[in-house]
Amino acid sequence: MSICAFALVASEFMPVSLLTPMATDLHVTEGMVGQGIAISGALAVLTSLFISGLVGTLDRKTLLLGLTAAMGLSGAIIALAPNYATYMLGRALIGVVIGGFWSMSAATAIRLVPTTEVPRALAIFNGGTALATVVAAPLGAYLGAVIGWRGAFFCLVPVALMTLAWQGFALPAMRTEKSADGRTDSVFQVFALFGRRSVAVGMAAGSVFFMGQFAMFTYVRPFLETVTRVQVPTLSLILLVVGIAGVIGTMLIGKVLQRGFYQTLIAISMLMAGISVALITFGSWMAVVVALLGLWGLTATAAPVGWWAWVAKTFPNDAEAGGGLFVAVVQMAIALGSTVGGLLFDHRGYQGTFIASTTLLLISAFLTWLTSRTGVAAKGQFTP
Repeated sequence: MSICAFALVASEFMPVSLLTPMATDLHVTEGMVGQGIAISGALAVLTSLFISGLVGTLDRKTLLLGLTAAMGLSGAIIALAPNYATYMLGRALIGVVIGGFWSMSAATAIRLVPTTEVPRALAIFNGGTALATVVAAPLGAYLGAVIGWRGAFFCLVPVALMTLAWQGFALPAMRTEKSADGRTDSVFQVFALFGRRSVAVGMAAGSVFFMGQFAMFTYVRPFLETVTRVQVPTLSLILLVVGIAGVIGTMLIGKVLQRGFYQTLIAISMLMAGISVALITFGSWMAVVVALLGLWGLTATAAPVGWWAWVAKTFPNDAEAGGGLFVAVVQMAIALGSTVGGLLFDHRGYQGTFIASTTLLLISAFLTWLTSRTGVAAKGQFTP
């Protein structure tokens, strides 16, 4: 599952490191290419809402294998895309995979390990995400310069095939039974939980966090090229720093969360908001930008571990449905964040995009504080 998360995140965010050459080749703006992340987010929303009910009692191992194969197909479609519409088709397909995989992640962890080990399993899953941030972005930028952006996307195909083979070997069968009333688990069964303030506010806090994160980070390459004025080799090194910092953050986040779950999530949002403001002020100072983006990677990559632990704790008996609902909310947030960020970048420059990111992250910090004051928080802190 960790390897699949690595391949999926590499596929999902490859456009971030190849935004400029893709825009040039497809004859569109960088903002329009960035909206390829928005379309994948929109399809992820639809998939996460309906996949549990549509697949019924299908063995979850078979489902995960099918999603991994679709991930490889998406890479091939994008690599061979003759125009913008075909590129968006490939992005839509990866959106289906995103929604399916992440909505099943918490439920898969519950099936694979004892209950007490679920947060740790989710951290291992996210370890693949962190590793992808190390390899995918800088390697994508480098490959884009050496073999072109199409070649970089095509390199995802053998990675997906290797992942498919390893999943087939390593994962056990994960059959799903119907409930006592004859129905399979459905995400819509969890909507009633929005009546609980803790769920509604927690979902809002998580969604606004991801909206703020991707409003800024989706457009970090054109910012570095036009403001910091870096070349591709330097760009790759900066993205590598961000990725390495992300791996370190993922390794450390478990212990930090044990000391203060909500306090950590609030601090992460506020720190990232400060980074966005600082990048506007010091954007032309190379050393400062590298340090700030390294700190961004340290916090932003680790944060999802905390939010998925919140999902597993909040929906212990409806993991697939709760996970699907959270994926839908977050992916909609990513779609909105990258779209708004792209529009602001095209029409108001990077300052507008970064200020919007700052605002959203501060709102997320406030909503996370409200979540900590609700009934779920009163039961005690989580222990990832």
